[in-house]
Amino acid sequence: MQKVVLVLLLVFGSFTLTSAQNIKSPSDFLGYEIGTQFSRHHQVIDYFKSVANTVPNQVKLETYGKTNERRGLYLAYVSSEANIENLETIRENNLKNTGLLDGEPSSTDIAIVWLSYNVHGNEASSTEASMLTLYKLLTEHQDLLKNTVVIIDPSVNPDGRDRYVNWYNETKSAAYDIDRQASEHNEPWPSGRPNHYLFDLNRDWVWATQVETQQRLKVYNKWMPHVHVDFHEQGINEPYYFAPAAEPFHEIITDWQRDFQTQIGKNHAQYFDAEGWLFFTRERFDLLYPSYGDTYPTFMGAMGMTYEQGGHGMAGLGILNDEGHVLTLVERLTHHTTTGISTVEMASRNAKKLNSEFGKFFNNSNLKYKSYVVNGNEDKLNSLKVLLNKHDIRFENPKSTKVSGFNYATGQPGSLSVDESAMVIHSDQPKGKMVKVLFEPNTMLSDSLTYDITAWSLPYAFGLDAIASTTKVSSSKLAERKSLQILKDAYGYVSKWNSIEDAKFLAELLKQDFKVRFTEKPFTSKDKKFERGSIIITKGDNKHIEKMVSKLNTIAQDHAQPLTEIYTGFSQTTPDIGSPDIKLVNKQKVAILSGDGTSPLSYGEIWHFFEQQLHYPLTSINTDDFSKTKLNKYNVLILPNGDYEKVLTDENLTKLKTWVNAGGKVIAVDGALRSFAGKDGFNLNFKPFDVVDNVEKNKNLTAYANRERESSNDLITGAIFNAKVDYTHPMAFGYDDNYFTLKLGSSAYSLLDSGYNVTYLNDTKVYSGFAGKNALQKLDETLIFGEERMGNGSFIYMVDNPLFRSFWENGKLFLVNAVFLVNNNTYEL
Repeated sequence: MQKVVLVLLLVFGSFTLTSAQNIKSPSDFLGYEIGTQFSRHHQVIDYFKSVANTVPNQVKLETYGKTNERRGLYLAYVSSEANIENLETIRENNLKNTGLLDGEPSSTDIAIVWLSYNVHGNEASSTEASMLTLYKLLTEHQDLLKNTVVIIDPSVNPDGRDRYVNWYNETKSAAYDIDRQASEHNEPWPSGRPNHYLFDLNRDWVWATQVETQQRLKVYNKWMPHVHVDFHEQGINEPYYFAPAAEPFHEIITDWQRDFQTQIGKNHAQYFDAEGWLFFTRERFDLLYPSYGDTYPTFMGAMGMTYEQGGHGMAGLGILNDEGHVLTLVERLTHHTTTGISTVEMASRNAKKLNSEFGKFFNNSNLKYKSYVVNGNEDKLNSLKVLLNKHDIRFENPKSTKVSGFNYATGQPGSLSVDESAMVIHSDQPKGKMVKVLFEPNTMLSDSLTYDITAWSLPYAFGLDAIASTTKVSSSKLAERKSLQILKDAYGYVSKWNSIEDAKFLAELLKQDFKVRFTEKPFTSKDKKFERGSIIITKGDNKHIEKMVSKLNTIAQDHAQPLTEIYTGFSQTTPDIGSPDIKLVNKQKVAILSGDGTSPLSYGEIWHFFEQQLHYPLTSINTDDFSKTKLNKYNVLILPNGDYEKVLTDENLTKLKTWVNAGGKVIAVDGALRSFAGKDGFNLNFKPFDVVDNVEKNKNLTAYANRERESSNDLITGAIFNAKVDYTHPMAFGYDDNYFTLKLGSSAYSLLDSGYNVTYLNDTKVYSGFAGKNALQKLDETLIFGEERMGNGSFIYMVDNPLFRSFWENGKLFLVNAVFLVNNNTYEL
């Protein structure tokens, strides 16, 4: 019997070796030495398909979705034949180990490593490395695959990658030019970094606003890997960065996660030392903000790590850096291949320990807050549910009508009355640590110098009242939503106006040529009070629509939008429906500036909002064409964050003011306000600030080594403040008298002497996040959102970006109001 087994093993080993020998190298398959050309996305996928076809017993390739530009998103599962045959059992055992799946695992000795490449499209060396890593695992490192499943995503961002690669391939010299001033080293706007909608996918893991993220998370949460690596590139003068990460570490990160990062880094160092390659660790790249490709997996129990190779989109196939070194694509992909294999090696060596510590991570009994209770607008609660469902985070309804604990609205202990629609999110569920991260009132910072924002708490972001309770709140399974009643024939129909769902409903009505009104004053009809902003659809306004009530009912049902029927235009309390205080909503023609000068990310946020959320048409105008653009074709022009010094010349600024005087409306976001602050004819001004800090007065006396840290006194790194709101102004319809705003920087503007200070700070208390002491001094009595009338039109100023990364849900209605309700006194026939 032993001889039979031995013969079978020899035969199997011979078969595996023969199969591996039949695998083509990337160079042989592509027809050029890997690293001497950039491969297009389809070539990379073709190579993975070829390998999977050659060794189907060791590579399983699957598509998990498509991009906006219809490119396929793929994952390759790479392991031993036995593991591939047993892949589903390995996955289920892993989930049972965490408690995400019921039952006891039959085995926990297989490590699961997920390698993600090219999340930033112009950091393109890593996708080349993914092919070489696949090849080397199968031909040189079969031993590592015996107890390891490696999941490879060769390109997280295919649209961005091909935008970069196609541009580079058509631009570069026949023999690449190492002079950084050459055109091949200077990408045009918007660069290949972001995806189709110009979102940074490496900051979208938690918010999951993009199709790539949404589809990837479905698979990620099915697997929950033990190790996740995100491969990147940085500036051409930077050597390679790998773990361990820099402070601040989020407090939920375990000692084991900290220690094993160091072990992995030391293993990498051995390979880099042997070749004399430069690298650094423990600097710059921290583990705090939860929406990165290293932090999100870390907060889900994995060893989440970022690896950064010098190069980026500037490097091309080769470039001369400041140290006189020609940095080539071959070198860059070789480094990424080395760290990728080294990571798999460490996971294989420590497979059992990884499983053991991974299981321990999901014990959440020591978390301070046991339950988070959120209450408020039903639409906003439903939006929060959608987000939590994307991460398989569980929630229920409270049984009691009053809860006590930390009150988010006051920043102090207190209580909150809740109704049957409120949500309870417990921290004793498997993903309790991620619950803590997303709902914690104020993140603990071990270091104020961070790579990203320091506040994101979901109750503030969604505009909901909340309590964090140190005792578990009694709860029950969610109640089913009530279905909407079919509309009856009536004089008119009134919709609430306090959420982005209401805005989507309005947008659809306008697109289908309904005439819609909104009220600037509260009124009562049918014994029900309707607040400012409520939208009204009357039969009299819409006689042009055949079967109007039936069509309106269909739209309302599709949008789950409750409407109240009113049977007379004579209100119980004024205004009546025909009052001048109840105005028609114009079917606005909206344009936005794009191209040089605009921030691609800010432009993308607005573009995505209109196309994928509001579903309302938006015309993009390139800044190069602004001088010849006929602005009278549009009602609204949005200026994303950007620098418009070259666009808004004296002549073009005069053109813009003339258009506004005639009734146009400009909405300026974030940095765009600098184009108007202090200019003749504008009431917008930077906040004057007298420096009183001695360090600031004597900057030259600050030690060289301390200057970076001292500079944090001037910074606001994504902190949350409570702003006052003039809720009687149309821009604030749907809001109460306060609004929690996410302030991304220290720019401050004085309150408008004339015009409308719609939202402003009169309190510099930081509710969550970091703000330096000098930055805080100049924030008191400063503008957040405002309107300045100019002739028949308006300039609308949005100091804080309400669409930042599309996750600050509670700010989006301000933008909609600005487009449709502000200064909307005439109807365009």
